[in-house]
Amino acid sequence: MMLLFALTLTTVAILVRIVSSPLSNVFQKQLTQRAAEPLFVSSATYGFLCILTIPFWSELDLENLPPAFWWDVLVFNLIGVLGNVLLIKAIRTGELSVLGPVNAYKSVVSLVLGILLLNEIPSWMGVVGVLLIVAGSYVVLGSGQRGRGFSLDILKKPEIQFRLIALVCSAIEAIFIKRAMLLSTPMTTFVLWCVLGFLFSFSWVLLTLRSRWKDQIRIFSTHKGTYAALFVTTGLMQFSTNTAFGGMQVGYVLALFQTSALLNVLFGYQFFKEQNIVQKLIGAVIMVTGAVLIVVFN
Repeated sequence: MMLLFALTLTTVAILVRIVSSPLSNVFQKQLTQRAAEPLFVSSATYGFLCILTIPFWSELDLENLPPAFWWDVLVFNLIGVLGNVLLIKAIRTGELSVLGPVNAYKSVVSLVLGILLLNEIPSWMGVVGVLLIVAGSYVVLGSGQRGRGFSLDILKKPEIQFRLIALVCSAIEAIFIKRAMLLSTPMTTFVLWCVLGFLFSFSWVLLTLRSRWKDQIRIFSTHKGTYAALFVTTGLMQFSTNTAFGGMQVGYVLALFQTSALLNVLFGYQFFKEQNIVQKLIGAVIMVTGAVLIVVFN
């Protein structure tokens, strides 16, 4: 019974994450297209989620956590804040239908780091599934090359470079979140992700955005509905991520998350009229096939 409950919880968490992540990207892109600064968007998101976690602070048993836990928390917050800002910068100018599938490489990075830092050894079919996800992203990346297929020239685009650095940061963040969870609970880790993420990002805002502070507040007030939608989807995304990490290997979980590439492609077309939708959908379907292999043979 407990095994069935854990499996159901993990499955629900993965489904929530698959839907909430591309929706969060849509709202981030909409805000940055309306002159919102990526750093301010990131800090505001952390801040709102930090407020929501206040009722849980008294229930956290922080005094009995080992020093290794706090080291892991420090690393995943610093790396996570940087990765989130770079992700929003990439989304501001790049296409969702391309940047979403690029994120597939995160599963490869996390797979390697999971072996080194968590002793999570993947099965052969798990590796095949991850490789299919990468192959699908290759098809998607070639969709914008005017019939020339994939070219390394695409890596020269700033939005692709931002996205690649962001996904490496996100993969490292995921590994250290899992390490912290092994020493605590998903809720403790989530609360500290919100609180320290806000402290770090807000400090960054004070250092770099002081001259544009009033403009950003005005944009926030004008588009508070979009900000609210972003806060909700990001909160669901991160909490469901932590929950999924508790039930599966990090590399597999991040690979499964890449099935959201289908939604990224569809949302890119629906909300921002992005082109070459058929080739991108083919690539996304290949990625979903890889994720199915991971589920079936895990």
